[in-house]
Amino acid sequence: ISASMGLATDAINRLGLAADQTKTYLDNMPIAYAVTYMFGTMGSAIVIAIVGPKLLGIDLIAACKDYEEKHGGGKKQVGGPGTAWTRWALRAYKVQSGGRAAGLRVPEAESLLPDARLFILRIRRGSEIMDATAETVLQEGDVVAVAGEREVLVNMLGAAAVEVEDRELLAMPVEGVDVLVTNKEVDSKTLAELSARPAARGVFLRKITRGATATDIPILPGTEVNRGDLLTLVGRTQDVAAATKMLGVADRPTDVTDMAFVGAAIVVGALIGALVFKVAGVPLTLSTAGGALIAGIVGGWLRSVRPKFGRIPTPTVWFMNSVGLNIFIAIVGISAGPGFVNGLKTQGVGLFLWGAVATTVPLILGMFTAKYVFRFHDALNLGIISGSRTTTASLGLVCDQAKSQIPALGYTVTYAVGNTLLTIWGMVIIMLLS
Repeated sequence: ISASMGLATDAINRLGLAADQTKTYLDNMPIAYAVTYMFGTMGSAIVIAIVGPKLLGIDLIAACKDYEEKHGGGKKQVGGPGTAWTRWALRAYKVQSGGRAAGLRVPEAESLLPDARLFILRIRRGSEIMDATAETVLQEGDVVAVAGEREVLVNMLGAAAVEVEDRELLAMPVEGVDVLVTNKEVDSKTLAELSARPAARGVFLRKITRGATATDIPILPGTEVNRGDLLTLVGRTQDVAAATKMLGVADRPTDVTDMAFVGAAIVVGALIGALVFKVAGVPLTLSTAGGALIAGIVGGWLRSVRPKFGRIPTPTVWFMNSVGLNIFIAIVGISAGPGFVNGLKTQGVGLFLWGAVATTVPLILGMFTAKYVFRFHDALNLGIISGSRTTTASLGLVCDQAKSQIPALGYTVTYAVGNTLLTIWGMVIIMLLS
């Protein structure tokens, strides 16, 4: 992992070695990184997504379908950005004389199809248009605005109800809002449990993303919502506002970075990392880089529970992760340039083979441990291993092989743990070998 090179560099500089020996160690790092990087990335994806299912003897597509069925999943979702099809629709229907809905209160009428999330939002009675409430009783001749899944509206209501064109009735304010989940009362609740709450009425869930990598989480009745998740809600403005209040806070798009928060985290982390503690005469320290990492972890957690501060737009995060690390690696490589070619000639094959072993063996052991020791579901196993290896490319290939986003459910937690431990371990290994 690229970030571990920063901590390892700092740890080597603190060993107190001779200047020429320190320079040799530092020059060897980019050589080893460059030689092993390709298999570490591509090889991980191949081992996890292609070799993994064969070693474990699992049918990944069937395992994902089984998981969806156990957790209340339905048909595969299609559509989205770039397509004309949308899952949710709003249509107007007339309450017919002698119909089942006539004389019922709005909640009773909605419950005529208990397995479908249908909501009566507005009613036209004569020339008057009113919002539907729990106490509103439907009358013959009313025209109702019904929101729900397009397939349900077409196949179920379409056959029994009379659809009418009423532009004024359907012209209601709607919006889509990203909501950051911060309310601990909804943490670990399933979507089925949350959808039964009054505050969820009239609101539809379009997307769930989780973690620093913004991993897409499949929308199933049994999917649990965690604090820090980002939920994309769509519905009437007042309904979305009520659901947002229940879940957390709206995460409105912005291009402003809270630099005061970022700067304070770096300074505090660096100060903590500069402290040196002696244990049995051995000096131990996080180093300034390690302190900044710990401060970032704490700051990220604080942001997830108190999102009023610490806002960093996604493009900025990408810039810091990608451009920042690449510049660091490039500078290290430039400084080591004179010895790179000779080092590659003398150690290249050996480094590549050891890199392949160091990549493959832990992945295979992790797969079997996840399956036979922790007994994770086969649909989650390879996503868990991808996260522990912190390789998004592997997760993408796993999801392609599975034809499902289910493996992503196991990715985010192990990614966070793996990203932290792999980064710190670059420093720990130097200390152990010294």
